[in-house]
Amino acid sequence: MKLYNSAMPAPNPRRVRIFAAEKGISLPLEEVALAKREHKSDAFRGKNSLGQTPVLELDDGTAISESVSICRYLEEIHPENPLFGRNALERAQVDMWIRRVEFVLMGPVGNFWRHAHPYTAKVVKQIPEFGESNREATAAAMRWFDRELEGREFILGGYFSAADIMALCVVDFAKFAGLDMPEDTPHLHAWHKRMSARPSAAA
Repeated sequence: MKLYNSAMPAPNPRRVRIFAAEKGISLPLEEVALAKREHKSDAFRGKNSLGQTPVLELDDGTAISESVSICRYLEEIHPENPLFGRNALERAQVDMWIRRVEFVLMGPVGNFWRHAHPYTAKVVKQIPEFGESNREATAAAMRWFDRELEGREFILGGYFSAADIMALCVVDFAKFAGLDMPEDTPHLHAWHKRMSARPSAAA
């Protein structure tokens, strides 16, 4: 199998690269250049009709899209060192936190990226006022996240999970987009420093 990948700062392919690195899985990468719009080609849309990366292509040609779904597949075929939870409670908590990361944090970051960033102005019709309104929404989400992280090494306390991977990629992408962590978020800053120090973060 191989992963159709896009380089930094694309957050979703990075999620899969970090997950695979944490699991010790070697994934051949096929680069898809977003700047060249290769993900919108007819050939690539044959693998993912939405024209988005990443895509995991299996040996029989089956294609799996969506970063969390790809990571779940990898977890199923490589169950050692589980990252989606070690029991029923943790699995539910990981799911809960991934949804929170995507809706509470990535939601406003994505809206800002689409509607207020000069790069995306080249490819989408922007509503700049709406985009800018997500700057404070992102800061509020990060402050909420900071409060949740107080006293925790990882999002689930003492257990490093896929939720940490998903959140790290969002926070780093937010910084690339121009949305830094607020200064008054010490727990978020400390968590981010710990996650960034893991070897997998460089994947």
